Amino acid sequence: MLVNLHVKNLAIIDEVEVDFSDCLNVLTGETGAGKSIIIGSINLALGQKSTKDVIRKGAEYALVELTFRADTQRQRELVREMGISMEEDEILISRKIMAGRSANRINGESVTLSMIRRIADIMIDIHGQNEQQSLLHSAKHMEIVDRYAREELGDRLTRMEEGYRVYQELQQELSGQEIPEEERLREISFMKYELEEIEQAALVSGEEERLDEQYRELSNATSIAAGLGEIYSLTGEGDATVAEQLGQSVRILHKLSEFSPQMEEFCGQLSEIDSLLTDFNRDISDYMSDFETGGEQLAEVEGRLDLVRTIKAKYGATTAQVQAYAEKLQEKLARYEEYEEYRESLKQRLDEQEQTLKTLAEEITRIRRKVSRRLEKEIVKALKELNFLQVQFEIAVRPLGHMNRYGQDEVEFMLSTNPGMDMKPIGEAASGGELSRIMLAVKAVLAQHDEIPTLIFDEIDVGISGRTAQMVAEKMSYIGNTHQVICISHLAQIAAMADAHYLIEKSSHKDHTSTDIRMLDTEESVNELARILGGVEITDSVRESAAEMKRMAEQVKSGLRV
Repeated sequence: MLVNLHVKNLAIIDEVEVDFSDCLNVLTGETGAGKSIIIGSINLALGQKSTKDVIRKGAEYALVELTFRADTQRQRELVREMGISMEEDEILISRKIMAGRSANRINGESVTLSMIRRIADIMIDIHGQNEQQSLLHSAKHMEIVDRYAREELGDRLTRMEEGYRVYQELQQELSGQEIPEEERLREISFMKYELEEIEQAALVSGEEERLDEQYRELSNATSIAAGLGEIYSLTGEGDATVAEQLGQSVRILHKLSEFSPQMEEFCGQLSEIDSLLTDFNRDISDYMSDFETGGEQLAEVEGRLDLVRTIKAKYGATTAQVQAYAEKLQEKLARYEEYEEYRESLKQRLDEQEQTLKTLAEEITRIRRKVSRRLEKEIVKALKELNFLQVQFEIAVRPLGHMNRYGQDEVEFMLSTNPGMDMKPIGEAASGGELSRIMLAVKAVLAQHDEIPTLIFDEIDVGISGRTAQMVAEKMSYIGNTHQVICISHLAQIAAMADAHYLIEKSSHKDHTSTDIRMLDTEESVNELARILGGVEITDSVRESAAEMKRMAEQVKSGLRV
């Protein structure tokens, strides 16, 4: 459930914070006080796209924070699956909107908007002012039926969607492989040429680097030979070389060591240097004896290096990429050489996938038809509780004529609100106010069959009054028995049924306007009911009527929650 809402620097809000109750929360206020901003802030936190004017004028950022309590095991498991730590089962969703960007966090960890939406899907159901218009579209009807049938359907819809994607890919692959014979033979010839070129090159991993090193060495062979010869003449054997001078120095120190232990130590150090120089000169001599300065080896290395680089330029930046290209080419060549067998294999796979989908789609159809009968009865019951006394309601599950990722059905809600009237599609049979009540009935039924703990209704009461308004209020209170309900309303009947009543107010001081929200005590709630009932002038009789309405609402609630 939604425990707390914190909003800062959003539109005309400086900063507000609201703690919500577990049952029915009703928000009221004058037209233009900012009620839509409150619901808008919740939508914004849950991933809705922000606009440029969402940040309060003069502020650097806007902030919305929602604190949820994870009441079910499914909700807690989802948070853990997303790798987010959680203390005391609390989920803090935070969205900070800045110029051109936003920072999104869950429990302090940066997340994507898609991750926030995943959590929102199982935590909260928001009914906006225009959502009832979605009942005009049959796609919404199927969504409602499938949501109601979630347990019976299991993973069938997921399998259907994935299977249909594979089916489409096979169709595209098959249609894309209709190749004229002349073009097929030409492609086979070209692929064989490319494969032969790659195979003859026989690239080895790391070869280019070794060849490049050899090439640099061989192309500078003359300079290397001259330099090594000069070094050897300075350090090797001969008069006045470093080796000769070191040898003479060792002999002198050897004689002096008879007179001082220190001289013996110097002699040992210099002997080690003499030994290292001897090894150095031997290594240079061996290297020079094996070193080739001829152009034949250089040409061979240069030619191989050019071939390696040419192959990589054509088929892949690395040896591994060239090999991967050759493997794909082999597969494609096999398909082209065994073209008819390949197409037959594709057709067989396509037929098998189609049959699998048909079987799955038939299972989905049977489940939809079965649960639709139960859902019809529950919605009719809920509609009658909302003052549709003579209503007839039917869920038509009809064959679509083809398959799609949802199965093979189209689903349509049919309605008759008056005796003797034919059943018609809901969009033709219901007015705007009736659509709103029908959506409430649907939400009430679905709420009993899913784990979403929080329902938000933004002005569900549009177009209703009198006894119907009272019945809507009672239905909202009834839902509040098992779910947290947050409702923005203009109706006194609904406000009177609130377990927690909040007032949204807008105040202006000179050039500064701000919206605030606060929870009302019983007396303040009665005063707000009187304002809703009385309009401009609130008389004592209006206030008495408001108090009576509040008392009656409490009696009704106690009856609903027995």
